[in-house]
Amino acid sequence: MSTPAPATAPASAAPASRWQQSGDEWVLVLSGDWCSQANSSQPALHDLPLQQPDIPGQGPPLARIAFDTAALGGWHAVLASKLWELTGQLRSRGFELRTDGLPAGLRAVLELAAPTSVPTFPTLHGGEPQVERETWSAAVPSPSLSVGHVPARVSQAAITIAFFGEVLLGLLRWLRGRTVVPAADVLHQLDQIGPRSLPIVLLTCALLGLMLAYMGGAQLGRIGAQGFLADVVTVGMVRELAGLMTGIVLAGRVGSAFAAQLATMQAGEEIDALRVLGVDPIAHLVLPRLLALLLMAPVLIGFGALAGIAAGWPAAVLAYGVTTPEYIHQCLRAITSTHLWIGLFKGMIYVVLVALAGCREGLHAGRSAQAVGAATTAAVVKALVWIVAAACLTTVVFTNLGY
Repeated sequence: MSTPAPATAPASAAPASRWQQSGDEWVLVLSGDWCSQANSSQPALHDLPLQQPDIPGQGPPLARIAFDTAALGGWHAVLASKLWELTGQLRSRGFELRTDGLPAGLRAVLELAAPTSVPTFPTLHGGEPQVERETWSAAVPSPSLSVGHVPARVSQAAITIAFFGEVLLGLLRWLRGRTVVPAADVLHQLDQIGPRSLPIVLLTCALLGLMLAYMGGAQLGRIGAQGFLADVVTVGMVRELAGLMTGIVLAGRVGSAFAAQLATMQAGEEIDALRVLGVDPIAHLVLPRLLALLLMAPVLIGFGALAGIAAGWPAAVLAYGVTTPEYIHQCLRAITSTHLWIGLFKGMIYVVLVALAGCREGLHAGRSAQAVGAATTAAVVKALVWIVAAACLTTVVFTNLGY
């Protein structure tokens, strides 16, 4: 791409550039013939100096960059490339660019350096381009919450809160019939979550119930109260441990899968494509996973509680002399509606946190293979921390309320 030199500019003029200050503007003056077909006595284009203005630190808020090309002859695509790199650096320093002094062809090229939702600013010295992380929606977070103005932890917390709000609004729209959640996606997630997670949930809950029976029997045996061993196992599994272990298992197996799937889509720009097509990623990607977990959670928690109670039976009968009819009778007597709804309520909270952690990290991951792995790890860690925090909080609240 090149343009012929105007009649007023000599074709043999050597290409040159210089900065001059005019009020609150810095003007880059370009002159000469920048075509690669120009006089061979001219220096090579990649040797020509085209530097930023020597301004220490960030530019003033009102500082602008303008261009003077009155003495510019022909120009080559290499000049456009150099200007694109330079303007990217200047925008990252806070300068405002005025491109009305450039030829139309150069203006079109420099518009590519304008900031977008995920701006990339190439460096002039071959360094790594810095990519600003894309937020979930244009409404949140505001520019004051960007990483450059507040600590990264505060920015991440704002993104998480905004994501929770988007999911809540998506659920409300779905309940009011204003959003369609693909039923096929829900059924697919049910298949992935339920039958494939059930064996590991049964195994972990059974081992936990067996361990609880041995530990509880050892302590109750000191006061001759082995008959209450079934109560300890039943209440512990139904009210606390079945939901907790189900949430932990799902965090490692399902939450990480959610994060990896969505982060891979984010890296491949598939989520951006959905937005361009007018498809809401919350309704299309997040809600099917969340609803599938909510539908499958009671089944997994129920089977996990039964597995833990059944695993406590050998310990009670063989190690502590409790008869089988007595163990079964005590188990049925210990199960109350209060324990059932509290255990189910806690378990539902845990699986919701698992789904939110996985989807949040996946949708806000970077656009590289390394970012996919980081999002998967972060999803598991956040889900586990949130589950433990929720278990502690709900236990304190229900205990103080007398339940």
